Amino acid sequence: MLEKTHTPDTTEKRLYEGWEASGAFACDPGSNATPFAIMIPPPNVTGSLHMGHALTFTIQDTLIRWRRMQGRDVLWQPGTDHAGIATQMVVERLLAGQGSSRQALGREAFVERVWQWKAESGGTITRQLRRLGASLDWPRERFTMDEGLSAAVREVFVTLYRQGLIYRDRRLVNWDPKFQSAISDLEVESREVKGNLWHLTYPIEGEPGRFITVATTRPETMLGDTAVAVHPEDERFRDLVGKFAILPLVGRRIPIVADTYSDPEKGTGAVKITPAHDFNDFQVGQRHSVPMPSILDREARVTLAEIEDVLAAVPGIADPDFVRSLDGQDRFAARKAILEKLEELGLLVKTEPHLHQVPHGDRSGVPIEPRLTVQWYCNAAVLAKPAIEAVEQGRMRFVPQQWENTFFAWMRDIQPWCISRQLWWGHRIPAWYGPDGTVFVEKTEDEALAAARAHYGHDAALTRDEDVLDTWFSSALWPFSTLGWPEQTREVARYYPGDVLVTGFDIIFFWVARMMMMGLHFMGDVPFRHIYIHGLVRDERGQKMSKSKGNVIDPLELIDRYGADALRFTICALTGPGRDVKLGPSRVESYRSFVTKLWNAARFCEMNGVAPDPAFDPAKASLPLTRWILDAASSAIAEATTALEAYRFDEYAQAGYRFTWNTFCDWFVEFAKPVLANADSPEAAEVRSTAAHVLGLVLRLLHPAMPFVTEELWDRFGYGPDCSLIRTSWPTPFEVPGAAEARAELDWVVRLVSEVRAVRSEMNVPPSQRAPLLLKDAAPETLARGQRWIEAIGRLARAASLEALDGEVPHGSAQAVVGEATVVIPLAGLIDIAAESARLRKDRAKAAAEAEKIEKKLSNADFVARAPEEVVEENRERLQAARDEMARLDAALARIDG
Repeated sequence: MLEKTHTPDTTEKRLYEGWEASGAFACDPGSNATPFAIMIPPPNVTGSLHMGHALTFTIQDTLIRWRRMQGRDVLWQPGTDHAGIATQMVVERLLAGQGSSRQALGREAFVERVWQWKAESGGTITRQLRRLGASLDWPRERFTMDEGLSAAVREVFVTLYRQGLIYRDRRLVNWDPKFQSAISDLEVESREVKGNLWHLTYPIEGEPGRFITVATTRPETMLGDTAVAVHPEDERFRDLVGKFAILPLVGRRIPIVADTYSDPEKGTGAVKITPAHDFNDFQVGQRHSVPMPSILDREARVTLAEIEDVLAAVPGIADPDFVRSLDGQDRFAARKAILEKLEELGLLVKTEPHLHQVPHGDRSGVPIEPRLTVQWYCNAAVLAKPAIEAVEQGRMRFVPQQWENTFFAWMRDIQPWCISRQLWWGHRIPAWYGPDGTVFVEKTEDEALAAARAHYGHDAALTRDEDVLDTWFSSALWPFSTLGWPEQTREVARYYPGDVLVTGFDIIFFWVARMMMMGLHFMGDVPFRHIYIHGLVRDERGQKMSKSKGNVIDPLELIDRYGADALRFTICALTGPGRDVKLGPSRVESYRSFVTKLWNAARFCEMNGVAPDPAFDPAKASLPLTRWILDAASSAIAEATTALEAYRFDEYAQAGYRFTWNTFCDWFVEFAKPVLANADSPEAAEVRSTAAHVLGLVLRLLHPAMPFVTEELWDRFGYGPDCSLIRTSWPTPFEVPGAAEARAELDWVVRLVSEVRAVRSEMNVPPSQRAPLLLKDAAPETLARGQRWIEAIGRLARAASLEALDGEVPHGSAQAVVGEATVVIPLAGLIDIAAESARLRKDRAKAAAEAEKIEKKLSNADFVARAPEEVVEENRERLQAARDEMARLDAALARIDG
């Protein structure tokens, strides 16, 4: 017997272990079934489950379980990413707590320490994914630094190098002074900072007393200025173009150039150009062929190595002794000293408070520096062209399609990809340098030594490149390296390309595009057919979750409180195309009620002797009630299947919810009660068999989103062996004889009861008061139908009787149209009609006032432009709610006024 209350914490672990032990998650490379593959976005090995993970893994698992039930040979390959900076940071913190450091250990010992940490603590997120119910093929779990994947990385690097698509170059990169490494754009976050805009004057060469004023937020970089740019159409500076300014303190002659980068409307209209320390300035510097000296070192301290020879090149304004005193100072200390010196010289003319965006390392938390360094690069422009063509030709399709525009915008303007990182943890770049600097790129050191021997004519000592590869480089190979490539395994042949990638929009460029480029280049085919892009998980008000706001939600806490099924179903129900997911505990709690509703309906079936009947045939149903519920189940199956095929998870959830809660649990169960009361009748037997069949369909239909409760009920009712629902076939729509007539009959009863209930609720009719129902203009068949269902109507609508209206509509009646007839509900004597009418009008006026107030606010362009997006959206939702309430009250008034 089912327990009175469903308790997820007592069943989820047992069921998951049962699935895993039975091999239910495993693919079968030898199968004749059509394969279906999803490669997960590998979470960082340092990670723990957050709401973003809960969203993407729930969506993927819903697809995986659905396709598995359809008979596909499913591969959902698990794995984690070595996460270079994140993991190195975690282990360095541990060492610091022990009074040690990476440098004290040395590279080899430090890397060993990281592997030790990975073995001890790196499996947190994979354990947590089991809590969510993710049915991953765990024996096939991969790690981006497994030997097999590392071999793939070396193969790709060496091949691309020999093809001229990987090379070394000196370019600007995002430099993290704390980690002393280049970092990717995704590891940079802009933070709003209260700073200043300083106006500095630079003397014009040969024109005593004339200056050009530049505005800057970074006066410390002026030591590396090599030009001043003005807009070519700015009349204020037209005569200065081609002349030279003298860089204060340093004394360098720097040209004044005309460049459209300078905005006449911003600052002074003239901008200092420091090519080695600003991405825009770097491009200006390239266009005008000016020098690019670096004046900050790896730790963002001032270094004079590249400007020493120009100190005091122009005497007078220069102060080489002061500049030399800055050598080795932190950038911000140097800023303060430079500003004090410029003020002393009268060259700091204005200081303005300035709120601006400053890029910071997302993990180090320090301002990053654009830094000109020699790094390894990949020619992304060449690799991007086939990926662009594949999307243009429809061989890969974004869902929603609008993300194609974002993809094209990024890919058509793609820059060289910096693939080297100055870290110790990661894939070591397979490059060795000879005594004269000649580089030898090979898969192994022995091969590099052999290449050096062939080059020099004798053995030569080689030094290995110190850098490791960008984490995204190995992640780009994930769809095929995890299958055993470069070996031509049966998994490569069977599961590449995959069917769908599920991910967030924030890594379309960083990961999705790179997988496309590498897959097409090395495999000759796209890595996946569909790219489903989901939104962000926000709080219930639509605000982005952040620790500072205190609105971060832990999915594991939600699972502990409400169960994994409730969280998963909530995510599906809220995940629509092109929109973020507004999620909070109250939403999950409401869908836990859905889990409870299903459990209670199953208990009702169990208590009434409902049990699976293998011989049951829907085509032999004879009762209107059984035909009606079977037909509704078939429609729900069709709707749910169509929704999943279109990646409409919200519509899938709605189809399952509407049918299960409304049609099955509410109406069918209520209609069945009087039939089942006569337990020995043939009608009761048919209703029981039908109930068992439909409950089984419900469990199969809901299983992809709610795997635990559905599996528990499946097992307990004996639909199959324990833990077998996961591999039971997905239901398909079916024909029901007499369905149209059954629909007409039962739908009419449902509408009638619903309308009467609505009237009673709106008019505050006490539940204990039964009202007679009168049918006006009803056809004979309608009257007959009403009599056939009088018992259910009386019980569900609290009706005293149901008769044809004879004469005029009684005074004080409410009316509602159902089909061709009008249902008249005499309320005189049950309620105070005048008082209820007055209450409804008062409520209507209140809703109208609320709508008017919100409309006024939303019509204010300044409010819409300045208010946070989530506040504007909240007001739009409130306006719609007020309008809906007005419509409801208008309908209620029309019922009693008409």
